[in-house]
Parts: sequence; C-alpha cells; structure tokens
Amino acid sequence: MHREEMDEFVEQVNAQSDLLQVVQSYVPLKRKGNRYWGCCPFHGEKTPSFSVVPDKGFFYCFGCHAGGNVFKFLSLIENISYFEAIKLQAEKLGIPMPQRQKSPQELAREREIADLRKVNEMARDFFHNCLTMTRLGEPGKAYFEGRAISAETIEEFKLGFAPNAWDKLSTAFLKRGVKQEYLLSGGLAAERKNGEGVYDRFRNRVMIPIADERGRVVGFGGRVLDDSTPKYLNTPETVIFNKRRILFGLDRAHRAIKNAGFAIVVEGYMDAISVFSAGVKNVVASLGTAFTPEHGKLLLRYAPAIYFCYDSDEAGQKATIRALSIVQGTGADVKVIVVPDGKDPDEYIRKHGAPAFQELVKKALPLVEYRLQYVLKHFAYDTLEGKVKALHAMLPVLSGIREPALLGEYVKRLAQALLLDEGIVRDELRRFSRQPLPLPEAEAPRAPIRQVSRRTDTALQRAGRIAIRLAWQDSGILQHLAAMVPLESIGDKAQREIFLYLQDLAAQGQKTNDIEVADKLSEEAVAELSRAMVEDLGVLSETDAYTKAVGVLRKAYLNLCYIRHSQRAMELSQAGDTGYIEELNKAQQIKTEMEELQLE
Repeated sequence: MHREEMDEFVEQVNAQSDLLQVVQSYVPLKRKGNRYWGCCPFHGEKTPSFSVVPDKGFFYCFGCHAGGNVFKFLSLIENISYFEAIKLQAEKLGIPMPQRQKSPQELAREREIADLRKVNEMARDFFHNCLTMTRLGEPGKAYFEGRAISAETIEEFKLGFAPNAWDKLSTAFLKRGVKQEYLLSGGLAAERKNGEGVYDRFRNRVMIPIADERGRVVGFGGRVLDDSTPKYLNTPETVIFNKRRILFGLDRAHRAIKNAGFAIVVEGYMDAISVFSAGVKNVVASLGTAFTPEHGKLLLRYAPAIYFCYDSDEAGQKATIRALSIVQGTGADVKVIVVPDGKDPDEYIRKHGAPAFQELVKKALPLVEYRLQYVLKHFAYDTLEGKVKALHAMLPVLSGIREPALLGEYVKRLAQALLLDEGIVRDELRRFSRQPLPLPEAEAPRAPIRQVSRRTDTALQRAGRIAIRLAWQDSGILQHLAAMVPLESIGDKAQREIFLYLQDLAAQGQKTNDIEVADKLSEEAVAELSRAMVEDLGVLSETDAYTKAVGVLRKAYLNLCYIRHSQRAMELSQAGDTGYIEELNKAQQIKTEMEELQLE
C-alpha cells in the first residue's frame, strides 16, 4: 500500500472518532463546563482526576499523568500499540484498512480464518439455542441448575448444549451451505470411518464457547453430564485455536484484571464461570493444559500480579507448583489462593457462597509462604536426607527474594522448621544463587501499571503550558513567542521538545496533528501536551492568559541571560580584560527590562 493511502485511512478514522464517546464506553464521566471528569481507568482512585475535553481532542489524568488523543486512550486501556489502536477503532467504525498486494496463499489463509470464525459463531448460537429454546436442551438445563449456574450467567457466556445425536449440527450446517471442510478443520465434526460423510464431535455435552482476547469465538469446550470419559473435550488445535496462547474468559476479564491489579487463574472453565458469577470478575482459566509462559506473558500485559487458585487436592497442588515455576522468572508478583476442604473453586462457592470465596482471595498467600507450607507438608524432614530435600526444594523460591529483611525472616523460619542452623541454610542458598539459572521459556516483561505521581508545578511550567496550548491552535502565536523567548532556551525538557516540534511543523508548512504526536514526541511530551490542552485557564481569557504567560517566560529567559553576562563580566574582570565593561552593560540593560516587566 502507498503511504498516502495509509495517511488518508488514519485521517478518516480520526475524523470519524468521537473521543468522548470512546472514553465513555470505558469510563463513567460527568460534565463540568466544557470538560468531562471521571475516575482514572489507569490507576485506582476515588476522587476523579481524569479529564476529557472533547473540542480539543485530548484527555489527561492529573493523578498519574496519562494523556493523549483517542488512539492513545485506546492503546492504554486495551494494552495494545498505537497503530493497533487505530486499527481497532477502524474496525469499530467499519472503515476498511488499505491493503498491500497479498499472495494467493495469504489470501486463502485469511479467507479460511474468517470462515472458521464465522462457522464458530454459528456453532455458538446453535448450541446456545439448543439449550435455551428447544426440548433437546433439557438435560443441559438440568445440569446447569445442579451447578447453580443462573440464566444470566448462561446468557453472559452464551453457554449451550450439544444434543445427544450423531449429526444434528453437521446436517443443519451443511444444509445452510457450510462447507464440510470447515466443519472438519474447525473441529466441529469428524469423518466417518467408512469415509461417507461426517458426524458431530460434540454430543450430549454442555458447551462452553472459548473466545480470544477480542471476544472472537475460536473453539469450544464440552463437558459430559455424568462421570463418563473424557470428562472434558476441547476443540483440537486449529489455525485460530492454540491452547498454549488462549486463556478462557480473558475477553471479559481483562479490564477487571487491570482495575484489580491482579489476575486469578483457575484450572477449568467451569471454575472460571463460577468465580465470575460470584462477583469476582478478574478470573481466567487455562484450557486443559498446564499454565504456559505464553499465558503468563499475556496476563502481565494487564497487571503485575497473578493469583493461582487451583484445586486443593494433590493433583491441583502439583499443578500449582508447576505453574509457579513457570511464572517465577517473569517478574510477576505471585500469590496462591488456598481453597480448603479439598474443594475446587466451583464446589467451594456452591457450598459456602460468593462472599466466602471473596474472603479467600483477600487471604491469598505469597509465593514463598505457599511453597514453605507445601514443602513442610510433603517432605519427611525428620531424617537428614529429608531435611536436605526439603531445603533444596525451597532454594529456588528463596533465591528470588530481593528484600533482605524478608529473606532473613524466611531463612530463619525454614531453619527453625527443619531444625537446621541458619548458617547452613544461608551457605546452601549462596551456593545455589551462584549457579547460572536457566532463562524462562518466554521472558515476559512486567506489566507497566501507572502510579500516582505528585509533581511540583511552578508558575513557569504553567506559563509554558498556556503558550503550548495557544501555539498548538495558532502558528502565529509560536512565531511571536519565539521572538520573545528562544524556544531552545525553554527550561522544561518536555515543553522544550513540544515547542521545537511545533517549530519544525511550521517550518515545513504543516499544521498541527494530534495523530502523529504519539510517534514524534516522547511519552512525557505527549502527556505535557495533553495537560496543556485539557487544563482550565480559570477566569482569564485566552488573550490575557497568553500575555501573562509570555511575561513569565520572558522574565525567566532574561534572568538566565543576566546571570550569564554577570558571570562572564566577573571572569573577564579577574583576567584583566576590559571586555568586562561591555558584559556589565548588557547585564544592566537586561536587569532594567526585568524591572519593567515586574512593574507591568
């Protein structure tokens, strides 16, 4: 595709995007004058500090200093790149993206992916309608009632039922024109042994649609109604379904994960559905496979902490230990929710209720604490051999503790529990820590969570923002300001970057454009520009505000010049150079102008 086509595409998406409408789809806002205020979605707060000014096209948070235009907002809220945010908004608006020339193989693959997604959506509706609208779904309804799954939850997750028939779905879909190859490649059907036709893969099972992060159906999980096997049957691997990279429920949970600051990982989708229905929305489940590095990397895009809540039986505890070993090297803050009574989360909630489970979440154990309890419970440390095994089982976790006081406390506790000298534990830990550790399979960066940052705000900075705001709207203002204050002398780094960027635009005859600033300016400069556009000028008119701002900036510049000439005069005088007189005269002239400014 040509650059011009892409620029036109981006401009079209920007022109049709309503910043207020987009933000309000995520954040409740209240209008005050020409501004809208709400609690920032990027950090926890109770008093609104997040502001949107629709006519300027910018948002800004005065708490965590996030700011930008509509695409910047989408990139932050959805944890995607700036360009991905543009594409996402284009999809929502129904604006097609210009395409480069693709090979026949690429086009065929894209068609296959699109067709498989469409067939999966049809299957989701088929199973859901079978459950909710036909007598065929009565067994599924009875099963969900027995699991205390409400009608609202059934509708929320579009749960369904696969009838107890060999080819109910296949026959219906073939009659509707769905190609047999898509039923096979999508894992909805299998070929008959005699090679004549197909039969349904899922039969007499409650059906759980599995979606990717963006809510697109990529597969299904089917559970039997009794104790027959296999208990769970998932869609096989397809071009759109990879269990190592999919977490059930993430499409619904990612915002709650971001807001809570942690994700809860359970073993199965029925657990996830039950926990979600209990009011704990930041929950996901792995799909019949061990927790993978890809899963960890995916979750850390949204929050820095992962809480594991696997079954409390022996198999569940072993799965927890395996999962902990996967995420320990990722930088995640890891905790474990311990479910008592040997129950899984679903059973516990049905027996004790949602509030009881929510209390378990609050009491989640740090990784080291859980590991210590596990080791003391599963190792016979009454023998020397048992003590050594228990100690070695704890070393990988202890070596990950960075706080000296916390490490010292756990070394002490472990030594006391194993009846070992603390020095022995420390020696073994030092020995272990010197060993080169294997790198994790997939290095997952810790998710950046915005923090409230209290910044000193000087009169000079406020003046700079007023000048930025008006210069952004009128290049003539910039020319006047540059005549009064050399832009490269602006003291604030972010403001100086913005002014010089605006100067470059003016020199090239280009108008200001909020689309490009995210690419052209640093994160700090984008935030400062956003604040300048959003900040209230108070009772002053724009003209009065600018006049005062220029006075403050000019005075700051003159003060720098006065200091420079005074210092130069002193240096020349000490060197016996008569040039110091000229420097003193310049300093005096500057001082006089500063005094005149003071009187205005």
